[in-house]
Amino acid sequence: MDVADLLVEALGRVGPVLHGTVDGLPPEALTYRPDPGANSIAWLVWHAARGQDAQIAHVAGVEQVWTARGWAERFGLPFTARATGYGQSPDDVAAVDVPGDLLLGYYDEVAAQTVAYLERLQPDDLGKVVDESWDPPVTLGVRLVSIVDDDVQHAGQAAYVRGLWERRTGT
Repeated sequence: MDVADLLVEALGRVGPVLHGTVDGLPPEALTYRPDPGANSIAWLVWHAARGQDAQIAHVAGVEQVWTARGWAERFGLPFTARATGYGQSPDDVAAVDVPGDLLLGYYDEVAAQTVAYLERLQPDDLGKVVDESWDPPVTLGVRLVSIVDDDVQHAGQAAYVRGLWERRTGT
């Protein structure tokens, strides 16, 4: 197994968790928050997709799926097109109120763009510095591991919130 296969495998586990979490949920479940400061399933899925989209587009040198394929307009969120969810307030979290098929459609397109990029990677690419604003500077390998880590965590959080919703509603 080469590095590209390993990363495709790791990120390929996120989509099924997100689909299993979102599929079949009513709108009120997607926006449910266990307390006013918590994240909703809708926000967690959107944020996972946005973070992956923005970071992969940057390292791949391509436009983000969010803007290139009209997802920003379809979502109609009250944020700038650059927003990824990082540092957002509870009010911003509440603003992500969109249907599950929209969330999953966007995530799936981001995942496809990510796989297309990862399949081109060579082992030597991983040592390339992609962000000098950190000390030490961030390499492509470190950035890709960070994307996997973020997406796995957010997918798990979304699944957990679904479990809380189901216990609360008895569904």
